[in-house]
Amino acid sequence: MATDPQYELVTSATDRLEGPLFLALSNIGLAGLTAADYLVQQLEFDQIGYVRTRNLPTVVPFRNGEPRRPIRLYASDDADCCVLLSETVIPVWTAETFVDAVVDWLAETALDELAVLHGIPFPHGPDEHEVFSVATPDYRRRRLADDDTPLGGGVLDGVPGELATRRFDGDVPPIGVLVTPNHPPGPDLDAALRYLAFLTAHYDLEIDTEPLRERSEALTRYYAELAERMAAMESQETPLEGRTLPDDRMYM
Repeated sequence: MATDPQYELVTSATDRLEGPLFLALSNIGLAGLTAADYLVQQLEFDQIGYVRTRNLPTVVPFRNGEPRRPIRLYASDDADCCVLLSETVIPVWTAETFVDAVVDWLAETALDELAVLHGIPFPHGPDEHEVFSVATPDYRRRRLADDDTPLGGGVLDGVPGELATRRFDGDVPPIGVLVTPNHPPGPDLDAALRYLAFLTAHYDLEIDTEPLRERSEALTRYYAELAERMAAMESQETPLEGRTLPDDRMYM
């Protein structure tokens, strides 16, 4: 008999939580997750909680040889905002259960706004590398004002869709799902930089993005050089017989 998945948000610091909550999940391109992780490092957020899971595949990320909780909650007294990020995928079929845990926890805090960093691949033109919005009217009035680029049409599923649905019933605060195109292979650091620029402009956060920008430029050069090497290899018509292969097969 199958057992239902369970999520529980564990924290004892609800009295210090106010302002907006930024939510970033693991998906293709990792733009939102990269931006959120960069934000908490740059502004030295404190980890104040995590989400405990049951009856789901176990994933334990690590950094510098140290394991970490895959779904973590951060807060900053200086920035007056919180970040909830997940380094593990929240399956679509568990979105309702995950949002139940978030909604129950939000009711104990003074957090008054939700921004979901939802970077995904979708068809777009070369001049459409922007942060688009799918937002409730109260979020739009409060946060976007005249600087608003609504996403034309489509559907939201998974956690973003479930959260937007809960807003219809008044169970969550004003919500903005911030969508920007991602480009596999990832991580798409340019998309993450667009998110950080949006947070700087709309949330009065001071974020030094230069280190991430340098990483993005280096990654772009790497993929360009890799594509050139692959093209050169494909253009070579010399058969393998009689050729000397490199000792290091991971030379690319």
